[in-house]
Amino acid sequence: MYRNKGFVEQSTIIASVTKWTFLSGVVGIIIGAIVTLFLNLLHYAEASRGILPFHYYYLLPFGLVFSVWMTKTFAPDAKGHGTEKVIEAVHKKSGEIKVSVIPVKLIATIVTLFAGGSAGKEGPGAQIGAGTASMISDYLHFSKKDRKKLVACGISAGFATVFGTPIAGAIFGIEVLVVGTLMYDLLLPSIVAGFSAFFTAQYLGAHYTYYEISYFQHYFVDVALIGKVILGGVFFGLVAFSIVTFLKQTEVFIEKIDMGPYKKAFLAGLVLVLLSFIVGDKYFGLGLDTISETMKIQGSTPETLPWYSFLIKIFYTAVTLGSGGSGGIVTPIFYIGATSGQLFGSWVGGEQQLALFAALGFVSVLAGATNAPIAAIIMAMELFGMDVAHYAAISIAISFLVLGHRSVFPSQKLAMKKSDMLDIQYGEDIEHSSVALEDEHIQQFKRLKRRLRIEKLKNERMAKIKKRKRDSKKS
Repeated sequence: MYRNKGFVEQSTIIASVTKWTFLSGVVGIIIGAIVTLFLNLLHYAEASRGILPFHYYYLLPFGLVFSVWMTKTFAPDAKGHGTEKVIEAVHKKSGEIKVSVIPVKLIATIVTLFAGGSAGKEGPGAQIGAGTASMISDYLHFSKKDRKKLVACGISAGFATVFGTPIAGAIFGIEVLVVGTLMYDLLLPSIVAGFSAFFTAQYLGAHYTYYEISYFQHYFVDVALIGKVILGGVFFGLVAFSIVTFLKQTEVFIEKIDMGPYKKAFLAGLVLVLLSFIVGDKYFGLGLDTISETMKIQGSTPETLPWYSFLIKIFYTAVTLGSGGSGGIVTPIFYIGATSGQLFGSWVGGEQQLALFAALGFVSVLAGATNAPIAAIIMAMELFGMDVAHYAAISIAISFLVLGHRSVFPSQKLAMKKSDMLDIQYGEDIEHSSVALEDEHIQQFKRLKRRLRIEKLKNERMAKIKKRKRDSKKS
């Protein structure tokens, strides 16, 4: 029975590898073409803003209303920042996504970003990719298991096409599904899908933004810098915590407003437009120009880029998405990470290290807010080079842990705990998981509390005795 085990095993694996390499490659090409169409249309839309006789962001109230109307009317699953809906579909619907999501998400996102909504383009890319893969799975009558696998490839292909970083995009697509587990059975097809989508996008003329900070390649092991990077990791984790918390609280607050969805959207856009007269217009849209400025060696300084820029961007993004705007969350996270990193660099490193810490913030806040540290480390290598990636790995790991069991994607499943002292429910999604101290540590805490109470009573007793002695001496 076991005589031919080696032959059977190897031939089956080779057949499976061949099947999924072919499938993921073809799917990657198709998704790369569709997402490139989206990216090019978005590029042309942004380039055409100059024909307007007024500032483009004056259209934001109307753009948000249009986005709400389109998603509400044609595809409710297209609401929000896209990636969350994809993760939810993988875990709860076996990867099934309606075809109508693809055109609705594409158009609603372009309108939102054209009008100045603070959102990203990677969420729609992931949703378009996943929706396309789901459609192909239905056409080929795939099983639920194979459909989930192909949809995961679609997510990776969408991310790789939008990011312009094929390996990081592919890993990000499968890492965001479950916190603490990288599903190795999806590794090969996701990477193949990511590369084929990225090369297709390049061939079709997709526009990407890369950041050149090779100035830092003279850095070697620097103990003082490592200390600053460790502190930076803690700071970036707290920034990621602010993003997650404020997004959720804003969404809850807007839902509680006793007003129709269209009125809410219009009012939200109007608030952001009016606020721009106070804080400026750098916080509308993708904000790629501001990100590029933070990455320049002789770029913006805290005097030209206010220290609170990342806080304003959090507010603009939360209001845009919470009121019904369509778009992703990762591009705003890049903006928030880069600007908060530049601020931190001004605190600890001076002007010479502003771009370095902007780069560290770029990937570290991403790792914390999305629970995707491996993809963030690879992205640091692909975008900034190995010399920066060494420091980025430290900052990323710390930021990932500091955030705790939270995420901008509440449908992520938990498969790990970030501290041995905590007790969590494995397999639950982040939104509904409970986190508490483990019984052993609870007992230790109680014993410590008891000892402190005994010590306090002893000190009070001794103080009373000393007081009596002093009083007796006086008398």
